[in-house]
Amino acid sequence: MESRKRTFVRALVAAVVLTAAGGAALAQAPPVKIGLLATLEGPFAAGGQDGIRGAELAVRQRNGVVAGRKIEIIKASSDAKPDVAVNATRKLVEQDKVDIMVGPLSGSEGIAVKEYSKTQPNITFINGSSGAQATTLVNPSPNFFRFNTDGGQWMMGLGKAALDKGYKRVMVIAEDYAFPYSQVQGFMAEYCRLGGKVPVKAWVPLGGKDYSSVIARVPKDVDALVVVLGGADAVNFLNQYEQAGGDKPLIGGSITVSQDILNYRGKRRESLVGTIAGAPIADAYDTPEWKAFVADYKKNFPDGYPSPSLFALVYYFNMKATLDGLEAVKGDLSDGQKKYREALTKLVLKTPVGDVRLDQNRQAIGTTFITEVVKDAQGNLYNKVLRKLDNVNQTLGLPPAEFKIGSRDEPNCP
Repeated sequence: MESRKRTFVRALVAAVVLTAAGGAALAQAPPVKIGLLATLEGPFAAGGQDGIRGAELAVRQRNGVVAGRKIEIIKASSDAKPDVAVNATRKLVEQDKVDIMVGPLSGSEGIAVKEYSKTQPNITFINGSSGAQATTLVNPSPNFFRFNTDGGQWMMGLGKAALDKGYKRVMVIAEDYAFPYSQVQGFMAEYCRLGGKVPVKAWVPLGGKDYSSVIARVPKDVDALVVVLGGADAVNFLNQYEQAGGDKPLIGGSITVSQDILNYRGKRRESLVGTIAGAPIADAYDTPEWKAFVADYKKNFPDGYPSPSLFALVYYFNMKATLDGLEAVKGDLSDGQKKYREALTKLVLKTPVGDVRLDQNRQAIGTTFITEVVKDAQGNLYNKVLRKLDNVNQTLGLPPAEFKIGSRDEPNCP
């Protein structure tokens, strides 16, 4: 009897020691270092700051811990230039030794970071909000993932909506780089097919301040302007168009009607009311999931916008996917992160606007909204839902062999 008692006590002591050792091992698990890159300088600085809010919200919702491992965020800034984005990413990867990269914000930045990712096969790169089609559709990188739909997908359905409004001829005014090419392609592919005409495209430099020559080119016989400008560029154009007496209705690019633009203070802001647009976000989307997300954003960031901007939502998508993937593999990033990438590939990401899945190029298939800018009783501008399209893929429903990536000249229907 005494012998059995001693055996039981020894076993109990051993179990306690093992449990304590396991707890110590868990407590000593190294943090997961995540590099977070956003455009915090230049024309998209306000959107970049809101992108950071979205990424931080995903981390806060998990109290900064995934699978027992603390999440350590190391931030870096770019200015929408590809070389600056790559240099900032290189520092995070090669000097700060991050395990995972999240970012960048802008389209041409995304293409450049995608190419850099090929030189770092043991690091997983997950997009921020960049939306150029070529990032994942041309020479994709096996370790670059994008859980947001791209700029072309965001405009799916807007061509028909424009024609339904009676806009049979339009002029395009857009920044001259990869993301606006994608936005214009997403709009024009459908618009031209259904009979719309685009007699003039004006491609303007990113960060431009003088739009007088562009405004002077607006034909009298166009029904509306398709404006794909973001950040300070959009504000400058809108103010100058107002001063020039411009009165054409607007069709907005996704970033042109985001909350960072709708909340700038200026007279021309009022004329955005009635602007139709395409985007992965709609401020007035009426579901419990969206309302909960907005409430959480406002609770965590009282200094933010009345509703999350496009940048906040999309950075949230990509950071949430980063963390959901870590949870799926219990924080295991061994073997060149092989298991982690397999988990990301199979992930069905639950978002405030619906499920997101990846295609064979690790590119998101998800939801697009056709929206209209309206004003509430307090004078705030927001986007109401006109139409919702689910499961929009990167080739916009076309067979890959028939799909043509947007460029300065593609599509064309003068």
